[in-house]
Amino acid sequence: MGLIAVEGIFQIANLFIAIAAGIIASTLFKRAWKTEKLKAWVPLIFALILFAFQQIIAALRSFHIYSTPYLTHIVPTLILGCLITAVILEIDVKRRGIK
Repeated sequence: MGLIAVEGIFQIANLFIAIAAGIIASTLFKRAWKTEKLKAWVPLIFALILFAFQQIIAALRSFHIYSTPYLTHIVPTLILGCLITAVILEIDVKRRGIK
């Protein structure tokens, strides 16, 4: 079994994990949107959905189905922005003592 085949197997496994993460994130979104103490989870859920999208793009690129140099940099930047926003919101929730 060649190294390329092993990489393809890992990419397919990542794809299934990303789809599962996207489904879990979408079910969490409704509850986090309504609860004040979970407001930091909203950008975190967006980051999780973007991560699933990034894994799908990576799988398509590794099998030479679709390749774009821009999405591989833009999507991780958006993920990082969502993570920074989630940390800032969580600090605000803890500082105000929302229960």
